Amino acid sequence: MSPRSTNPGGASRMRRRALLGTAVLVVLVALAAYLTRDGRNSSKAPEPQVSSASPSSPTASNSASSPPPGNRGDLPVPPSTHDPITFGKAAAAALWSYDTRAYSQHELLAALRGWLTSEKKYADTASVDALVPSRVLWKEMAANGQFSAAKVNEAHFPDSFTQALQADPGAITTAYVYAVTVSGKQSIAWNGSPHGGTESRVTTLAVQCRPSHPCALAGVLSAVAP
Repeated sequence: MSPRSTNPGGASRMRRRALLGTAVLVVLVALAAYLTRDGRNSSKAPEPQVSSASPSSPTASNSASSPPPGNRGDLPVPPSTHDPITFGKAAAAALWSYDTRAYSQHELLAALRGWLTSEKKYADTASVDALVPSRVLWKEMAANGQFSAAKVNEAHFPDSFTQALQADPGAITTAYVYAVTVSGKQSIAWNGSPHGGTESRVTTLAVQCRPSHPCALAGVLSAVAP
């Protein structure tokens, strides 16, 4: 792990992360440890495997909506909705999907950042960036034509979140940031193996849904809230 950054940019990122943590902490006390995490310990799921390491699974095509090898995936576009559950499902699917055949790593990063809230003090960009394969890994994956698709099974507000809201319904009005836990499947395929393999996925997202604006992503929590 690299040393903690002491430059102004690093401090700014830490302040934004702390503000995001404060906003959710008001209504989600049980997740305080996740939301106030150190900037170098951002939420990071295991990076997608390159095709040579991915096991073959005959059931993959039945478990997730993986596109046919000849098709190319589009960059993810956020839905216009005021429902945090609906938005959370779409955001999780976007974070679990990629197509090295259709666009670059930089283009995917830019597209996913477009899902983030425009309120910079609540936008945890690093937690989203951490879920995208590095440039080096992306290049290796692209050489094999690797892509993935997601199937969302369920999404809900964590119990601790709903309990905190019931205890203090007005607390959400500070930032309108909701916790949403999403579960589903991610399928991975590549040249010569159109069905690849499938893995279960679950994540908890911080979703901002102000009454006057469509929902946006605030960040990805470093651990799952049941």
